[in-house]
Amino acid sequence: MRLFGLRLPRLDEAGLLKKPYSLLLLMALMLAGCAPYAFTRRGAALPPASPTSASLYSSAANTEAVRKVALKYLNDWAQDDYAGMYPLLTEISRDAIKADEFARHYQGVAAEAALSGVDYEILSVMVNPDTAQVRYRVTLHSVLVGDIQRETVMNLRLEDGNWRIEWDDTLLLPELQGGNYLVMNRAGYVPARANIYDRIGLALVAQADATAIGLLPDEIDPGSADALFATLSDLTGMPVSNIRALYESAPAGAGWYVPLGEVSAEVISSQYSALAGLNGVRLRPYKSRFYFDGGIAPHVLGYVSAIQPEEVEEYKRKGYQQDERVGRSGIEKWGEEYLAGKRGGALYVFNAQGQPVTRLAESLARPSQAIYSTIDRDFQIAAQRALAGFRGAIVILERDTGRVLVMVSSPGFDPNAFESVNANSAQMRFAIGSDPNQPLLNRATQGLYPPGSVFKVITMAAALESGEFTPETTYQCGYFFEELPGARLHDWTYDYYLQNGHTIPSGLLTLPQGLIRSCNPFFWHIGLNLYNKGMTTKISEMARGFGLGKPTGIIGLDEAAGQMPDPASPVDAVNLAIGQGDVLVTPLQVANYVAAIGNGGKLYRPQVIEKIASLEGKDVQQFKPELIGSLPVQPETLEVIQQAMLGVIRNEQPRGTAWHVFTGLDVPVAGKTGTAQAAYGAPHAWFAGYTFAERKDKPDIAGVVLIENVGEGSDYAAPVFRRIIELYFSGQPQKLYWWESSINTPITSTVTAEGTALPPLVTPPSP
Repeated sequence: MRLFGLRLPRLDEAGLLKKPYSLLLLMALMLAGCAPYAFTRRGAALPPASPTSASLYSSAANTEAVRKVALKYLNDWAQDDYAGMYPLLTEISRDAIKADEFARHYQGVAAEAALSGVDYEILSVMVNPDTAQVRYRVTLHSVLVGDIQRETVMNLRLEDGNWRIEWDDTLLLPELQGGNYLVMNRAGYVPARANIYDRIGLALVAQADATAIGLLPDEIDPGSADALFATLSDLTGMPVSNIRALYESAPAGAGWYVPLGEVSAEVISSQYSALAGLNGVRLRPYKSRFYFDGGIAPHVLGYVSAIQPEEVEEYKRKGYQQDERVGRSGIEKWGEEYLAGKRGGALYVFNAQGQPVTRLAESLARPSQAIYSTIDRDFQIAAQRALAGFRGAIVILERDTGRVLVMVSSPGFDPNAFESVNANSAQMRFAIGSDPNQPLLNRATQGLYPPGSVFKVITMAAALESGEFTPETTYQCGYFFEELPGARLHDWTYDYYLQNGHTIPSGLLTLPQGLIRSCNPFFWHIGLNLYNKGMTTKISEMARGFGLGKPTGIIGLDEAAGQMPDPASPVDAVNLAIGQGDVLVTPLQVANYVAAIGNGGKLYRPQVIEKIASLEGKDVQQFKPELIGSLPVQPETLEVIQQAMLGVIRNEQPRGTAWHVFTGLDVPVAGKTGTAQAAYGAPHAWFAGYTFAERKDKPDIAGVVLIENVGEGSDYAAPVFRRIIELYFSGQPQKLYWWESSINTPITSTVTAEGTALPPLVTPPSP
């Protein structure tokens, strides 16, 4: 018997060596087999193998090298790093598929299978001289059909001293051999999108039949135009004056079409036949997700739109079909997971001839879930009308819970504009996109403004908490402030004096009276005094304690943090004290801290989501008021502020800045006016306040009105706030604005081609 050319001693019948020395020889041979030498058939020893020679094919180092390459490939796959995977392929594999094709292939598989992730586990590594094989377990996580787990094999080859992977589709799944590929059947596995409701279950958006309405101006009979416009106004809610203005501004000839909006089938059904027979009216029915009344709280609800070509892969991986609509803003975006439901699907393997081979997995769809908001539908609609024609915002909260009853951003927009099956869609989207007033901006949560005098309640709180000022501290409030060297600042009373010639300075005021009269010199004095005495951040820290300089944390809506800097100079300190300079706030932030003043100092997280419910109406998740902090003031300080804000409304001496606006209102209100200098144009008008009626049927409310570039807060924002109070407590307006000829009809206004009214061109009354 020979081994590697050596004669081995014979064994006896029992299989034992016949001579003792033979045992020693066998042991020597066994030891030689463990040494780092190979033998030729003639027994000549070879030199030690080089690191790349086949003699080390089973070494631990080489096995680890193979494992390392496999791990990198699999990890890069899990991270969607296709550029990292590609260089690990063999040269032949790279010749067969280019880098961009390789990436698209993996992206396509991930999209088709709706993969949310990939997990892997290496089970074994086997190394030969020039080849290796890695067996591993792969788990594909599909959002549609769940997990698909398989064991498969990766083959590797040694190229120029480096291990490289021989690529084919079985690296993904063993079923993908011979040109097989994956197909996901998604049709029939998509649940209907759920509705969004107001606080009592009235639909704000739902799947519905609707009709797009528009005008063909060239075909309208001038003699019947007034009657036609009145009918269309009743249907759409658009003022007759706006419809007429759009009609008159349309170019003559060329079959010009003017979109007016859309209404639900229920609204138009009684008049459809009559309208369809009128010249100049075009009615186009369609079915889609429908936003009622041309958009109720559109910045809160948001809108949906079709998946765009560049988004197809992303949304297919999320389980969507290419022709679906997805939430783009507001609750529609935040609540996508609930509103869209859980999609299902069936994942098949098809062969190269396009025939199904096997079904890998299937999962049925689960129903979507409705969202109930805290919005009061009728109140919201009326509030939108109350601010129509202005740029600005209204936020109304339940004072003692933080629930958002009303959130208006003006100008608004019609979310139905983003539904492509709506015949008015293209022109409406163009009008929205080209409007310089930025109708898509949610001014309530994302608009940033200097707060002006509504900030003075914070300055007053800082003054009282500093120990430097008391409610009895007095100040002579004249036309001018001259405590800053080289500067002469003037009070608002001086501006009024220049306008009408008879407004006098406020005179000697206590600190609460300073707030009632909104005396700028008094608050400039406070800011400068605290700064000079080393309390440079007293006011800014108090403002942060009131919630400024950070998001409120409202769930469901995007919001801006605002800006609350510390003063770096006496000038900064003076500006900050009256809410000017670099301080910027959102209307929601102001509404929230005013609610806290009114409820005894409790800061709630503003809440716009009431609950999530099943299609059968069963509550799935309830959102409750959430206390997030308290105002950093003593109870006695808070009481002084409350009484001063009450004085702003009451007709006392020196009279408050808004007493003339609230005369005759039978609901007790406390508040503060504000007039903030803007970067351009007229000042922004503010009014912030709360009620304390303590009625069992109507929780007290708090909120803010902000109107851009119109002038004094007492002239514009305060009247709108009064109307909000009237609407809430009585259900209808009771007093005309000074700029109205009738409710919601301004004396003079200009309507643009997009239907956006400009501020009224009349002179406000003196306070």
